Amino acid sequence: MDDILIGKGERPVHLLPRYGNRHGLVAGATGTGKTISLMVMAEGFSRLGVPVFMADVKGDVAGLAMAGTSNDKIQQRVAQIGIQGYANEASPVVFWDLYGKAGHPVRATISEVGPSLLGRMLEINDTQEGMLEIAFKLADDRGLLLLDLDDLRALLGFVADNRKEISTKYGLISTQSIAAIQRALLGLEREGGEALFGEPALDLNDLMRTDTSGRGIVNILAADQLILKPRLYSSFLLWLLSELFENLPEVGDLEKPKLVFFFDEAHLLFDDAPSALRQRVEQVVRIIRSKGVGVYFCSQFPDDVPNEILGQLGNRIQHALRAYTPRDQKAVRTAAETFVANPRLDVAKVIAELSVGEALVSTLQDKGVPMPVERTIICPPRCRMGAITPEERATVRSRSPIGGKYDTRVNRESAYEILSKRSVSADTPVARPSEPAPREQAPTQDRAPRRDQPGAGTSDLATQVSEILWGTKRRQGMVEAMAKQAARTVGSQIGRQILRGVLGGILGGSRRS
Repeated sequence: MDDILIGKGERPVHLLPRYGNRHGLVAGATGTGKTISLMVMAEGFSRLGVPVFMADVKGDVAGLAMAGTSNDKIQQRVAQIGIQGYANEASPVVFWDLYGKAGHPVRATISEVGPSLLGRMLEINDTQEGMLEIAFKLADDRGLLLLDLDDLRALLGFVADNRKEISTKYGLISTQSIAAIQRALLGLEREGGEALFGEPALDLNDLMRTDTSGRGIVNILAADQLILKPRLYSSFLLWLLSELFENLPEVGDLEKPKLVFFFDEAHLLFDDAPSALRQRVEQVVRIIRSKGVGVYFCSQFPDDVPNEILGQLGNRIQHALRAYTPRDQKAVRTAAETFVANPRLDVAKVIAELSVGEALVSTLQDKGVPMPVERTIICPPRCRMGAITPEERATVRSRSPIGGKYDTRVNRESAYEILSKRSVSADTPVARPSEPAPREQAPTQDRAPRRDQPGAGTSDLATQVSEILWGTKRRQGMVEAMAKQAARTVGSQIGRQILRGVLGGILGGSRRS
């Protein structure tokens, strides 16, 4: 299997595929060539048949979808590095967009995101996040599907209306905190965050595709608008990483990763993050390696990533840093101290001297031992180094293997409808269906109109609940069927509780087909 050629120092510098899941870091000041390094790695993994996921913060990563144009400067660098068989070519690309404009829509259900990450998106305090925890626990116990923001609003209203009964079982309910969460939801909706929540939810298998020639698909998330909402951006990527962590099986060390995940603007993940969240991220990064996923953080400064996570990043590419301020000088020292020393290089001095397209590189070599740091001329990518036109993007989208799978939003009956149709206390037991529906009749139809007909429907309570709950005898079979329809949020008091994963989403396994 070919290695990924990163560039050339005193000798060619390669990233070995079997250590691609040992994670990495690409750092450097703005304009020093970080994006080019990311594109070179993405192309390399794709040629090896490894799918890639990366965010396009500035719009230029989309150039991976188009073949580049050669010129004298590129040819000179190709000859200088000694790249064999270099030719301009495009990579197979699928575009995604949380807002559904520049790519396929990306959605998750409220229950999948969980209270911890949702609280971070909403920028609420610890007390208010505690109210969210209670609301989610109540929904789990009641078997209420939380799919979109309407469902969460209905649940919060139910909690506020029944706060006395709920407080006796789950803890004190503060109406002020509930009101603060509802205001935060309005702010999230105003910023466009409502587009993230709903169905059809993202199927992870669609991120792990290869094309007909065996090349890994490069999944590019349009993030030029999303990055303007830093908490939403970082929380969404963290949710996606946690979904991979919770749902992929253990595979140990493979000859090449199953997926490589690039986390651009990584400092946004850790800015103002509570220690508990950092510990959970550390746990995900440490363990997800054994599931065949490599995570590569990209940021301006190496110390943007906490030390406990930085120590797990085996492949490093450090572009230039300008030591003008005390903050810059600290970052230079951190970068110098984290590389394996090369007696022929004064790392702290060289970092400030690197030109655009140069970097200090250290990757894991045989037996997982990091190589001494090399001053490296980075390879030119084979794709276009720049943005693409809307017409070119539309052409790429028209060839997408995903097709129209996510383009039409689906609204099934869930918490909003159930709570709109019934008026019961918080302690009223959920009715148990007398006979479970056949598997093929699992509810997949669109939900009734919400705001103009909130009380529409004539089903009694038992009928309503039977549409989303399962009987004891056939519960497992129904879970599988509902998983195929993205109903991955079911629990009840009569024998099944939702298990929530390390980052607050539903623990995977039973909800994936």
